[in-house]
Amino acid sequence: MISIVKAMRKVILDCDPGHDDAFAIMLAVRHLEVLGITGIGGNCVIENVTRNALKILELIGRPGIPVYRGHSRPLVTELVTAPQFHGKSGLDGPELPEPAAKVRDGHGVDFIIDTLKSVDGVTLIATGPLTNIAAALNRAPEIAARITEISIMGGSASFGNWTPAAEFNIFVDPEAAYRVFNAGLHIKMCGLNLTRQCRITREEADRIRSIPTKTAAAAAELLGFYLRSSEKVQGVPGADLHDPCAAAWIIDPSLVKGIPMHVTVELKGEFTRGMTVCDYRHTRGSDPLRDICHEPSAAPLGEKPNAEVGVELDREGFFRLLFDTLAGYP
Repeated sequence: MISIVKAMRKVILDCDPGHDDAFAIMLAVRHLEVLGITGIGGNCVIENVTRNALKILELIGRPGIPVYRGHSRPLVTELVTAPQFHGKSGLDGPELPEPAAKVRDGHGVDFIIDTLKSVDGVTLIATGPLTNIAAALNRAPEIAARITEISIMGGSASFGNWTPAAEFNIFVDPEAAYRVFNAGLHIKMCGLNLTRQCRITREEADRIRSIPTKTAAAAAELLGFYLRSSEKVQGVPGADLHDPCAAAWIIDPSLVKGIPMHVTVELKGEFTRGMTVCDYRHTRGSDPLRDICHEPSAAPLGEKPNAEVGVELDREGFFRLLFDTLAGYP
């Protein structure tokens, strides 16, 4: 009998590691064909972002995946970072191995453009500010038609975390996010309303610590720092694994339920700059972001949907995927 193996999806991972980005990298490299990683200034400065990506690739035994340096700051504003969550290095916690590989020559935006022009069927996974993606679209608008889809960790259908209205990744570069959401792409949006369903507790961290692999041991140490910093800042137990949700939705689409919505980004509001304005007036129920998953779809009342907004996570399935992934590494 002939065995038919489904080819891995080709992806470019645009990220700003960051503890939760590190787990997105681990998931993506294990289950997808990662053509390259582009760094973007966000959780920490660009020099740390690219070094952290190389360290994670060294840890999991995949140093050959190319890492490129992207933009160091947003399109029009100064960079905002998040050391209170990720530490000075952006990946504080364990002593990760120093990478043998180096950042590749060339700019991350050039890599994105060249890869999309030359390789068919490429998906983008963006887990940091969207500066690199917007810059690529500005420089080569024709690549929009070459992007199979883009899975974004950013925004929210309901509330913010960096401000009352804005999520961090979108707040850092709202002009870039506006460009991406209005580029005619097939967008999957993993916002805070979804990713806060992916809160990891010390119980799950202990389970990861019990996996007898070098990667799992380092992952548990990363989580230890991330849990402590998140609990200190937020005052509640646990920490949200935001970025891995964007990778998981591509790896296994059944893990996330989404609603088609029109999404745009507020650029001018005194209190709402960086807010993702999600139109879900067509949903029904006392909790429209959840009830719609169990009811027939209704026609949108406003502009045509431009994104699939994640609203419900299969948390058990997600952590099963994460545990199996970490167990499969060296």
